[in-house]
Amino acid sequence: MANLTLIQAVNDGLRTAMSADPTVCVFGEDVGPKGGVFLATEGLTKEFGKNRCFDTPLSEDGIVGAAIGMAMNGLRPVAEIQFQDFIFPAFDQIVSEAAKLRYRSGGQYTAPMVIRTPFGGGIRGGLYHSQSGEAYFCHTPGLKVVVPSTPYDAKGLLIASIQDPDPVLFLEPKALYRKIKGEVPEGEYTVDLSTLRMVREGGDVTVFCYGAMVAVCEEAARTAAESGIETEIVDLRTLLPLDEDGVIEAAKRTGRVVVVHEAPRFCGFGAEISAMIAERCIEYMEAPVARVAGFDTPFPNTLEHHYLPDARRVLDAIERTARY
Repeated sequence: MANLTLIQAVNDGLRTAMSADPTVCVFGEDVGPKGGVFLATEGLTKEFGKNRCFDTPLSEDGIVGAAIGMAMNGLRPVAEIQFQDFIFPAFDQIVSEAAKLRYRSGGQYTAPMVIRTPFGGGIRGGLYHSQSGEAYFCHTPGLKVVVPSTPYDAKGLLIASIQDPDPVLFLEPKALYRKIKGEVPEGEYTVDLSTLRMVREGGDVTVFCYGAMVAVCEEAARTAAESGIETEIVDLRTLLPLDEDGVIEAAKRTGRVVVVHEAPRFCGFGAEISAMIAERCIEYMEAPVARVAGFDTPFPNTLEHHYLPDARRVLDAIERTARY
């Protein structure tokens, strides 16, 4: 196995999918010879040619609209939006066209396409390069929303997303691009969508998280263990469709839950986890569900380290929930 960073695993996943299937093509702003702003597509134009990995105009709605048309006509496009913050001009194409194509055509057409985009903070990108907009898209039936947190998952989930018959929004936590490394198998493998990953076992508190927050929660759990609190950490991985039964089973195991994400707290994804637990297993709960999230403000620049949940804030929530 190769020891890769998360961004290298994404690149390897794209290369593997393109080698296996000639209908897979990659495009977006600067993804061609330059290899993208984070070099996720480095070397793909040279290896596969400019007809399969190419640059587009600066038009997010055009990029996604083209991908929909390509997907309807036999290709498997992988469109890159340079930063998730820039995806909103394409919002209508994603939620009103791609996500609804199977339903509105009675199954005659599908949109087997992937939209890759870096999201979240951690690189001091300021308010226009640091947002976490996953909740907007998780409200959209017909769409899948995937967030890897390890190099292994990044490659396996990406290949699974490319092979999926419906549109997938693949959110890549850019704070992790070069921060973590891990073993990644060579060649093709997939990680099933809509499955959870058990990161750490523990019988006192269950923490649900995803993306860059997984490593933060691991750090908090290690500190909590020093005072005798054993924390279970569950990586959600696929937010839509979510493994709801898996979430409920994990919540029941401890009866104490903390949900962590870096998007704003109000109407964030943690609210759905909280509601799900209240509806399906409230009788098993020993404490209210705690949420640790970004603040309900625009994403700050100089105060990024205060805005993003850190191990200290997560640890505080774990300890309060354990003591309740």
